Amino acid sequence: MGIEKLHKQPSGRLVESLKMERVRTILTHGYPYPHKNSRHFMIRKTIKPDYSNFSRWYVAWIFLAALYHLPSFQSMGLDLRMNLSLFLTIYISSLVFLIVFHVIFLGLWYLGLVSRMAEKKPEMLTIIQNCAVISIACCVFYSHCGNRTLSRDKSIDRRTASWVAFSLWRKQNEDNTLISKLLRMHKFKDQICSSWFAPVGSASDYPLLSKWAIYGELASNGSEHSNIISPVYSLWATFIGLYMANYVVERSTGWALTHPLTISEYETLKKLLKPDFEDMVPWYSGTSTDLFKTVFDLMISVTLFVGRFDMRMMQAAMNKTPDESKSSDLLYDHLDGKDELWFDFIADTGDGGNSTYAIARLLAQPSLVVKSDDSRLIFPRGELLLIGGDLAYPNPCSFTYERRFFCPFEYALQPPAWYTPDHIALEKPELPLGVSELRQYSGPQCFMIPGNHDWFDGLNTFMRYVCHKSWLGGWFLPQKRSYFALKLPNGWWVFGLDQALHGDIDVYQFKFFAELCQQKVGEHDSVILITHEPNWLLDWYWGDKTGKNVTYLIREYLKGRCKLRMAGDLHHYMRHSCTESKEPVHVQHLLVNGCGGAFLHPTHVFENFKECYGNKYETKAVYPSYEDSSKIALGNILKFRRKNWQFDVIGGFVYFVLVFSMFPQCDSFRILHEDSWDGRVNSFFNATWNAIFEILEHSYVSLAGVLTLLTVSFFFVPTKLSRRRRALLGFLHAAAHITSAVLLMLLMELGIEICIRNHLLATSGYHTLYEWYRQAESEHFPDPTGLRARLEQWTFGLYPACIKYLMSAFDIPEVMAVTRSTICRKGIESLPRGGAIIYYVSVFLYFWVLSTPVVSMVFGSYLYVCINWFHIHFDEAFSSLRIANYKAFTRFHIKKSGDLEVFTLAVDKVPKEWMLDPDWDMEPKEPLQMSHTRRFPSKWRAASGWSDPTSVVRVVDQFVIPRTAVDPLLPDSAP
Repeated sequence: MGIEKLHKQPSGRLVESLKMERVRTILTHGYPYPHKNSRHFMIRKTIKPDYSNFSRWYVAWIFLAALYHLPSFQSMGLDLRMNLSLFLTIYISSLVFLIVFHVIFLGLWYLGLVSRMAEKKPEMLTIIQNCAVISIACCVFYSHCGNRTLSRDKSIDRRTASWVAFSLWRKQNEDNTLISKLLRMHKFKDQICSSWFAPVGSASDYPLLSKWAIYGELASNGSEHSNIISPVYSLWATFIGLYMANYVVERSTGWALTHPLTISEYETLKKLLKPDFEDMVPWYSGTSTDLFKTVFDLMISVTLFVGRFDMRMMQAAMNKTPDESKSSDLLYDHLDGKDELWFDFIADTGDGGNSTYAIARLLAQPSLVVKSDDSRLIFPRGELLLIGGDLAYPNPCSFTYERRFFCPFEYALQPPAWYTPDHIALEKPELPLGVSELRQYSGPQCFMIPGNHDWFDGLNTFMRYVCHKSWLGGWFLPQKRSYFALKLPNGWWVFGLDQALHGDIDVYQFKFFAELCQQKVGEHDSVILITHEPNWLLDWYWGDKTGKNVTYLIREYLKGRCKLRMAGDLHHYMRHSCTESKEPVHVQHLLVNGCGGAFLHPTHVFENFKECYGNKYETKAVYPSYEDSSKIALGNILKFRRKNWQFDVIGGFVYFVLVFSMFPQCDSFRILHEDSWDGRVNSFFNATWNAIFEILEHSYVSLAGVLTLLTVSFFFVPTKLSRRRRALLGFLHAAAHITSAVLLMLLMELGIEICIRNHLLATSGYHTLYEWYRQAESEHFPDPTGLRARLEQWTFGLYPACIKYLMSAFDIPEVMAVTRSTICRKGIESLPRGGAIIYYVSVFLYFWVLSTPVVSMVFGSYLYVCINWFHIHFDEAFSSLRIANYKAFTRFHIKKSGDLEVFTLAVDKVPKEWMLDPDWDMEPKEPLQMSHTRRFPSKWRAASGWSDPTSVVRVVDQFVIPRTAVDPLLPDSAP
């Protein structure tokens, strides 16, 4: 209710109204819901377990399972076995109890015995969290107060004996203030346990509950049972009762002791205060379904669309005008009547939401004031936005286009109020009300070409979201096809070419632009050519020759009129200008700007590029610099695993396969038989060498893993190098992984053997923790009424079985050691198949933890060496870093004189935290007002004002392309 009212406020003063509306929401128990016309509020964010959180919990579980098998911590006042087993028991009991309670409550609602508000089902995550909190609270209470009841003839037990010794020592050290403070704290704690958390009473006080309670043990005599109800049980029952009472009252009347937001409500409210941008694409994720879909789509696209089916041919066939050079579906001349024009170029958007929005926010501003040296430059907003492909990563689909591409642009410049996301434009351009033709529209417009990532689905998503939509945020979309030509003022043209997955244009596209050059483009006009791939750089890098149709178009039809060729695909900024030459200059300037939002690419690997189209070029601007680019690559060693947690899934499994056949190493302890450390180290490396030879000579699974790794490592090396160098580099890479895996295997086996020989493992057998707890439970938690036996009978044995097998998860080290000892004595053949599976699974669980940091370090080091020494893997080495910084766009100005001014504006550091812009919030908004007419069009600004893109944007390159001089004695050859 409250959030719905917020959307209806015409003034948009969200910050001032939010607090009062939140109070009103709590009092009226109104559940907020998204605005019906907002596309981003309607997309429900699927709750997925964060891998980094999973990894932390996994490591904590494995570490705790190993820790409690080490020497006892009881001397330090910490009993891990008791706290761990008690937590698991209380947790399972609480979970079962609350689930039964909710099932009964829903049954009562179905019968009409409770309020209709009970229809809303509880969230399982909330139940799990409450059970965990209750279990932790009970364990903390037991650690400090125990389960003992009070006795008048209370005597000193073992737990307080040490404090009696301290009190005797205190008499001799009365001046020691620290000891006295500790004693007073201990006395205060005893008073709290005996008074505040005292048992609620005895069985005689509650005769109806006497058979449903657990009892405490007497402090005076541990072997004598008490009729006093357990204080731990009392605390647990109190928490459960509070939860049930709160839930019943809330669902019956709408009032509750607390009213926390549900996850969906919290997500909705959070969207009003901060944007829900997507993170950078995890290219090395071993768990991402998007990446697997990308690989699948790429295979299908290469097999089906390259040379067999081409959407560009279908577009040409659908053209209604026989003469394509006159087709309004491809040629747009509505901007040529202006005296001057500002327009922008970006490429490679739709990766991380922060980086894409940072650029979109700069593009949307009515004007930008930038300090350059000692002057202040003012840049009006571009009336035209050109996007050079790769609109969303990693694959084109509704989710990536909406969340990674449209969402940031709509936050930067909102679409019109009448716009609906599901609308399909049948006849474009669909002009706003009051505008009869495209020439009259004064707002910003956008044209774009597809990139290779947009072609992974055969251009289906691009056609649906670009060619059949009318708005990209507040930018109008007149475009109808995937390629276009724009006639701009003062003799300037823009050709937007669609290279598909071929890296070249098709013959129908070539025919359109060739006829346009012959019939429309004047002899002294100037053309800006936009392609997605910078063929001049990539062809030089790979030693290849692609884009033959584009090259032929430039040489034979443009004939020197191509003043600037622009592209994206490489996510950095580079500009090369042609030096003075006696040969005809086909293209004066080559510009790459793929800094629209995607991860950063290196620049230093292209440092030696100097020639294209038979002309010499020199580097005029680079962003980031060659030195910075080389330093950034160092992050592969230091940050690879932190940036690519999901790579653990692949890396840990590969390392385990490499040494699978080597488990167990029964004679590993002989390494320590040497007298000196030098001898032990030599013996260890000899054992490593012998293990590698054993893999090659005797194993099957590990040998298959080694051969597979060698093959993959060879083909992973780019073809830029010779076959011999590829084989050498691939072998060294694989050898580093194999050696690391064997070293880790020997270290793990040596550690297990040491624990066995010191009687820390392989002493008890299976279900060690459960057996110990059953004994401790009968001693410290008396059950004279047989409650546990009745629960076991009523649940058909599930109650103790669930606790037993849950506790067995913490007996993995013991299981592994016991099974290992059996294998070493009798051989692997003595184990049943199930026992062998349990052994290898338990080994994998610990080996995975040991191997994942190492495999990331080795692979990151390989990428660093390759990118800085051999200048290969420029894509793999920087996609791993997922760098959102170093973003830029290029702003053009066609002056009245016909000269073209070019400015590239950049942001070195992209903000990670955003907040609601108070200027946008306070600005009055008319119902039908176009967003580009507002003074503050963007909804979010950086949480730290000094880091906002509008404050830190700077000019990294600027140059001027003069208008082609016209000889007054020669008539223009164009019609």
